Amino acid sequence: MDEPSIGALSTSIGVLVLLSAYFSSSETAMMRLNRFRLKHLANEGHSGARKAHRLLKRPDRLLSLILIGNNLVNFTAASLSTLLVIQLLGEHNLAVAPIACTIVFLIFAEVAPKTLAEAYPEKIALPSAYILQPLMSVGWPIVELVNRLANAFLRLIGFRQEVNTSDHLSHEELRTVVYEGAHIAERPQGMMLGVLDLNKVTVNDIMVPRTEIEGIDIDDEIDEIIRRVRSTQHTRIPVYKEDIDKVIGMLHLRKAARFLTQADDLTKAAILQETDEPYFVPENTPLQTQLVNFQQIKERIGLVVDEYGDIQGIVTMEDILEEIVGEFTTDLAGTNVNIHPGDDGSHLIDGSTQIRQINRTLAWELPVSGPKTLSGLIIEQLQSIPDSNCCIKIDDYRIEIIQIQENMIKTARLSREGEPF
Repeated sequence: MDEPSIGALSTSIGVLVLLSAYFSSSETAMMRLNRFRLKHLANEGHSGARKAHRLLKRPDRLLSLILIGNNLVNFTAASLSTLLVIQLLGEHNLAVAPIACTIVFLIFAEVAPKTLAEAYPEKIALPSAYILQPLMSVGWPIVELVNRLANAFLRLIGFRQEVNTSDHLSHEELRTVVYEGAHIAERPQGMMLGVLDLNKVTVNDIMVPRTEIEGIDIDDEIDEIIRRVRSTQHTRIPVYKEDIDKVIGMLHLRKAARFLTQADDLTKAAILQETDEPYFVPENTPLQTQLVNFQQIKERIGLVVDEYGDIQGIVTMEDILEEIVGEFTTDLAGTNVNIHPGDDGSHLIDGSTQIRQINRTLAWELPVSGPKTLSGLIIEQLQSIPDSNCCIKIDDYRIEIIQIQENMIKTARLSREGEPF
């Protein structure tokens, strides 16, 4: 039998190098594909994406197919390289064959095609699916046999494989995807992150605290009640008797406007008749849950109560929406009555101001895992009621206590490290 010519051997080895490069690039590209974009393309009707998606449902079989093809090509090329070296250099130079074969395949069939596939996975994987799909149909008995033998060996050494084909992202994984999204505008990205963070924030974090609740004491004189209604900046206010814990109902100022024009004939009974039943919200309710509750019962405001039924504050639908889209103002520091910027770069802040509000307004990162207000944060750090001339440092923030009133910090001056105090 005539030996193959040098030209035929060289051509065959060149073809095998190309086949090996195809299998190597296909393996990298398939594993590098963005599964969510792939699913989107498949749903849009892209036939290559559909084939790739079907193949990736069983990545173990796909890898077996690619590796079987790649190894078959490589070993065949190694044999042909040996014959080529014998014809060119003689049998005494056989050592040249594995060295040359390794260099050629490493550069042209491994590193270069895999680097290209890493850079353009979609452009390589989707066309490759048209070839891999029929190869899988033809070679599935061998693929299945190889898989079974490999799995049997793994079980023999004590390894138990759990196949997880789920494409579902966890909450934190989804948050990372949104945060790292390069093509998402800053504001929509912030809104999406706000939605994902709703479950981490409770009504206690955003509520108007009990001490700042504006309401109507039905036992007050009618003139005082009218004055309160006309001066309030809220659309709904609680009506109570003697104490905020004894809430009678919620008064919508749209209803109050009807009888305020006839204040001379206004009676307390008329006010009570216009009140709605109060809606109570358990403390520590996640904002995500409360948003759904507001939608289901068609309410926009709720009174936050603790385990004893005592009112702790008020939470509104607008408060929750602001956690998603941000404040409904353009100059937060300029419109916040509790935060007053100073000429030296510091800020004079009311002690009852919520820490989350400070962080959102000034783009700071004061700790929010403990107390909800600035006063509570300072007292927790000192573990006592401080003197008015006390100064402390929390992380990168310097705090000077300016005024104390009724065992709580009334006013403090804050500045961030690196900023003038």
